[in-house]
Amino acid sequence: MYNDPRSHGLWEKTAPPPPLTTSLVGHETTNVVVVGAGFTGLSAALHLAERGIKAIVLEGKEIGFGGAGRNVGLINGGMWVMPKELPNVLGPVYGERLLDLLGNAPFLVREIIEKHGIECQLEKHGTLHVAVGDKGLAEIRERCAQWAARGAPVRILDAQETASRVGSSAYSGALLDERAGTLQPLAYVRGLAKAAQTAGATIYTASPVIDSQPDGDGWVVTTESGSVRADWVIVATEAYSTGPWKMVREEQVYLPYFNVATKPLGDNLRQTILPNREGCWDTNEILSSFRMDKAGRLVFGSVGALRNTGAHIHPAWAKRAMKRLFPQLGEIEFECEWYGQIGMTDDSVPRFHKFAKNVVGFCGYNGRGIAPGTVFGKTLAAHVAGDIAEDDLPLPISTPQARTVLALREAYYEAGAQIAHFAGERI
Repeated sequence: MYNDPRSHGLWEKTAPPPPLTTSLVGHETTNVVVVGAGFTGLSAALHLAERGIKAIVLEGKEIGFGGAGRNVGLINGGMWVMPKELPNVLGPVYGERLLDLLGNAPFLVREIIEKHGIECQLEKHGTLHVAVGDKGLAEIRERCAQWAARGAPVRILDAQETASRVGSSAYSGALLDERAGTLQPLAYVRGLAKAAQTAGATIYTASPVIDSQPDGDGWVVTTESGSVRADWVIVATEAYSTGPWKMVREEQVYLPYFNVATKPLGDNLRQTILPNREGCWDTNEILSSFRMDKAGRLVFGSVGALRNTGAHIHPAWAKRAMKRLFPQLGEIEFECEWYGQIGMTDDSVPRFHKFAKNVVGFCGYNGRGIAPGTVFGKTLAAHVAGDIAEDDLPLPISTPQARTVLALREAYYEAGAQIAHFAGERI
């Protein structure tokens, strides 16, 4: 996007075109204004429109410009935090609500895709959390036990079955989560936009919000060339927030994450590497992820930003890592390279903010945007419609708190990833 091949990479190359939109010019009135055209904002707009509630979406750049269009495309249930730990962080009531909501969130993603005929390379064969060594195996066994105790369709694979499914003997086992899967994230978010428009929502792009002011019982939200008066405002800008709700950005530490994609592999290689098309990520502290797209490209990612010296260090490391994991690949050429930023909260748990009367939003997905964003958008629509009271939401109200020495922490993560990848996978 914006002539930057490293912003959305393979996803922009292979996604269907976005629905037609224009910039906001002039003044409009609606029931709800949604700020941000990612998973959360467009899910909210879709579910509002399906209820007959008028919604206008204001997007500062393009549909899926932020994390929605840049990520790996894993549809995961739950969060990074272990299931038993969430009630300790949020308390038993909210902890249980969030576990139930996010544990089933992948099913909502599938339902929306199938209902609206969204072409986004959906794969429903699960994900594999692959274990590195004994420590990693102990971690996934504990995670599996905790989810299985809640009735989730999860199980542990031994090293042999893991090797068969992955195409690599590098792992001591894997946690198979059958709720999960993969998709083409930019295609999915564009499909959400089209579905929302069809249902009656209006989407304006290249319309960054620069101000928001109360107006009687509602709000007037202003862009560079127009304004919208609404009864409610849903803030769905997440870690790419600017303008009136930049505090959402300031309470999250950016963790850069990059992906590279090979050229389409031949039939023989596709039969040996992820033949069932599961999405994978490992238990390393600086984790790696990998998956296959519909055309047979192997998409491989890890922590790091493809800029400055990182533009050379991280792809070079990825080639070394992939050769070790998948020696059958031979010489590796990358067709696309791209990266984005993951917003990380201090406890790896999302937030619900009530910024003012009738101004609400969820944020802090910690790299789990697809399923949580979709289900949180639906939840916000139900809340605005009056079907879910504030006290019945899956998260308590919290006030945005700016993180200290934000720039220093982010520079540390970016530099640390470069140092690790410069030295890593060398013989």
